[in-house]
Amino acid sequence: MKRCTILLVSMALTALVACSGPRPVAEPEATSSGSVSPTSGGRLVYGLSADAAGFNPVTDQFASQSYSMVSTMVEPLVSVGADGVWKPYLAQSLKPNQNADEWTITVRSGITFSDGTPLTGEVVKANLEAQKASPLTSSVFGPVESFELAGPSAVKVKLRQPWVAFPYYLATQIGMIVASASLADPKAASRTPIGTGAFTLKQYVPDSRMVVTRNANYWRKGLPYLDEIEFRILPDSQTRAQTLESGGVDAIATTRDEDVVKFGALKDTYTVHRARGMAVPEYMFMLNTAVAPLDDVRVRRALAYATDRKAVIATLRSGLTEEADGPWSKDSPWYAPGGDYPGYDLAKATSLVKEVEAEKGPISFELLSTPDPNTMQGVELAQDMWRKAGIDVTIKQADQADLINRAVLGNYKATVWTQFSAADPDGEYIWLHQSYAQPVGSVALNFSRIKDAQLSSALDSGRSNPQPDVRKKDYATVQQRLRELVPFVFIDHLNVGAVIATGKVRGIGETVLPDGDKALPLTGSPVPYHPFSQIWVSQR
Repeated sequence: MKRCTILLVSMALTALVACSGPRPVAEPEATSSGSVSPTSGGRLVYGLSADAAGFNPVTDQFASQSYSMVSTMVEPLVSVGADGVWKPYLAQSLKPNQNADEWTITVRSGITFSDGTPLTGEVVKANLEAQKASPLTSSVFGPVESFELAGPSAVKVKLRQPWVAFPYYLATQIGMIVASASLADPKAASRTPIGTGAFTLKQYVPDSRMVVTRNANYWRKGLPYLDEIEFRILPDSQTRAQTLESGGVDAIATTRDEDVVKFGALKDTYTVHRARGMAVPEYMFMLNTAVAPLDDVRVRRALAYATDRKAVIATLRSGLTEEADGPWSKDSPWYAPGGDYPGYDLAKATSLVKEVEAEKGPISFELLSTPDPNTMQGVELAQDMWRKAGIDVTIKQADQADLINRAVLGNYKATVWTQFSAADPDGEYIWLHQSYAQPVGSVALNFSRIKDAQLSSALDSGRSNPQPDVRKKDYATVQQRLRELVPFVFIDHLNVGAVIATGKVRGIGETVLPDGDKALPLTGSPVPYHPFSQIWVSQR
C-alpha cells in the first residue's frame, strides 16, 4: 500500500490490558536518584517490547520503541518541558512573526554531528525539506509553503496559515535532524543514522538488540553519563518482567498494570515511573463512521451507553486508571468537563438498539484486535457488554501492521485503539479534522472518518489563534463534539504505561534541557519513553 503519515508515536495502537481476576492495590511509586550526585561510566541494559522499523526519521515509521532507540543518536530541534510547554533543543530559538504564519528557527552554534560535520541552518533546511517531500511525513507539513535560509544558522518557515503550535511538531520525528550524509543515503540512515546525539551505534542485530556507545564529542559537556546502552528486544510482556526480576535487564518499558503493582510494592529494589497529564494516551474503541452500521450516530451512542468503563478498569487495570470521556484527562489544562458523552446505561443502549433495528434490521459488525492475549481480554469484555444491549459483535484478529493499514484505508468497522498523547491539543489536528477524512479505500489520517464542520472549525481556530483563552474554548468545543458524535468509545486514560528500573538505575524522569528547564519526564503512547543522556548507574 501507499506509504502514509503514521509518524506520531501516539497513534501506535497496541491495546494493553492485563489478565483478569482479583487485583492487588498499587503501592506508592518509588523515586529515582534524589540528592545523590551522578557518576560517569557503566552500562545499561534496557528491555523493549519491539524493534524499530528503521532509524531514519525521514523514511521510517517511528513507534515508542523507535524513539527510545533513535533518540540516543539523533536529536530534535525542540523538546517539551515538564510544564508541557515546548522548549528549544538543537534550536537556540524559534520566533514567530506577529501572525504566527512565519517562524524563524535559529540553531545553536558549536554543535557537530558524529561524523564531524557542523550543524548549520543549511542542514536544518535540507532536513525539513526532506520531511516535507517524504511520503511518510508530507501531510503534517501541509500548512508549510516554503523553507528559506535566513543566515548561516537560521531557517525561515513560511506558512499558508497561522500555526501557533508549530514548534511542538519539531519535538517529534519530523524535527529530528540528521547529517547531510544521512540525507544523501536514506537506506544507510535507516540502519546507521548520523546525528548529534549522546551516543553512536556500535552494534545492531534486528529483532534482537541494539548497542550504542558514548559519543566522546557530544556537544553537551559532561554528558552522557553512561558508557554504553544495550536495547534488548523482548516482545512478550511477561518475559520482559521476568528478565528484569532475574537481573537480565536493568530497566523495562511496560504497559501491564500487574507490573506497576508488583514492582511498585518492591520500592526498596525497583523504581516505577508512570506517564502523567498530556503524555497519557486514551484506550478506546475506534469506530468507522463512514460505513454501516456505525455511520448511524445512534449505534455509536448505544455502544458507549453499553460500555461499563468502571468494570473495565476494575477488571483489567487494578483500579489504577480513570475513566475517559474524551482525548484529554482531568489533570490536563485543556480538559473541559460536561458535554454529552454517554455514560453507562444499559437501558438507554437497549432502547437505541431497538429503535435502529425497527428501521434497519439487526445490528452486527466485526471488531478488530491484535492477537495479544491481554488485548483480546479487553476486546472480549466489550463484545460481551455490547451483546447485552442486543448488538452482535464478532472478533477478528489482525497483527498490528495489518490492523493499522486497515485503519488507514478505512477497511474496518471497529477496532481497539490507543491514541491522543500529543503535548499540545493541536497535535491531534490531523487525526480529527474533516480534511483528513478521505473516502474508504483511500489513505486517510482521520481514521474514524468523522466529518463535522463544527469540530473542524474549532480545530482550525485552535491551530491559528494565539490567545490561550480562545484556544481553550476551541478545544472545549472539540471535546463536546466528540462526546456527542462518538467516533470513539472512550474507556480510560492509560496511565499504566511505565518505565520500571532496578535501584541502581538513576536519573529517569530527571532530564534537564540545554537552557536549564526540566524536561517532560516521560513521553509516548502507549509505551512511554525518555531521554538517555542523563541516565546513570550507581556503582554501589
